[in-house]
Amino acid sequence: MNHFKEIAAQLERHELDGMLLTGEANRFYASGFHSAGTDGVALVTQGKAYYFTDSRYIEAAGRYVQGAELREAGAGRGYGALVEEVVVERHIRRLGFEDAYMTVQDHERYRKALSCDLVPATDILWRLRSVKDGEELDAMVAAQRIAEKALEQILGEIRPGVTEKEIAARLQYLMLHYGAENMSFDPIVVSGPNGSLPHGVPGERVIQSGEFVTMDFGCIYHGYCSDMTRTVAVGFATEEMQRVYHTVLSAQEAGIRAARAGVTGREVDGAARAVITAAGYGSYFGHSFGHGVGVEIHEAPNASPMNEKPLPAGAVISAEPGIYLPGKLGVRIEDVILLTEEGCKDLTKAPKELIIL
Repeated sequence: MNHFKEIAAQLERHELDGMLLTGEANRFYASGFHSAGTDGVALVTQGKAYYFTDSRYIEAAGRYVQGAELREAGAGRGYGALVEEVVVERHIRRLGFEDAYMTVQDHERYRKALSCDLVPATDILWRLRSVKDGEELDAMVAAQRIAEKALEQILGEIRPGVTEKEIAARLQYLMLHYGAENMSFDPIVVSGPNGSLPHGVPGERVIQSGEFVTMDFGCIYHGYCSDMTRTVAVGFATEEMQRVYHTVLSAQEAGIRAARAGVTGREVDGAARAVITAAGYGSYFGHSFGHGVGVEIHEAPNASPMNEKPLPAGAVISAEPGIYLPGKLGVRIEDVILLTEEGCKDLTKAPKELIIL
């Protein structure tokens, strides 16, 4: 799976002779081959694509990279020199680069090494990546099913006396056991009063009866992320706990009903936010309804109050409203949904009714 042709097709309309990809996520999106950090460069021109890497990755790249010429970096012939060779060969005058990813230091190095103009062009990749093709969706669904298998098993292990850290560690093990390549992000497992921390870090806190446990986690499969959150009660749920939970669930359902291609991110967020505000919890929902998911766990487009642009068909976004009562409890419920012209398809199959363990 690679997207060299799709990137090349965008160059002429943006008056570019090529696109330089140095960031890990966009390099993978283009080539379908993953190497860590800055250990690789992809260069796409209107007539040909190139992939540069060093001796540690060159053999593996040869196995996986298709539709591009491979060249090896080494002592005295670094990435800047390799790119300049192509700039000269292909008569490149305007070369797009990832202004949202490239460091100032790297930009200065390439500026000095290349005999062409560097043009900010991250938006090209963001727009392409926001619309998933069939292979991308297959990978994301597979990643989602792995996470759901882990959830199904972990529900049998959550009980009073177990720590947040233990649950987080088990989730990671289970996702790897069921076929994940890695985690989409470090799992969030928070219990009781820690639940009011949307991005709380799992600690040594011991789970107790009569409180919520919120688990936000996901994994990577074939380079693509899954993302989900479930909040469960241990032992029993108080009236307040049930009220907060069902408010969040109703808000999520309202946002999902509003989600479709052509509506703005603000409209989708607003549909969910209205439910939470009407229930009196508006000031306790501080983040947006959702974000794009794909090669990265957070990418375009967003379903947020700040996004007044129409959402595209084929985008996959999270649906994750929450209520967080400081020092008391928190609830978040998250699915990932695929936007279509008619509405959306929920890619998450895990149950959402309140579970009391």
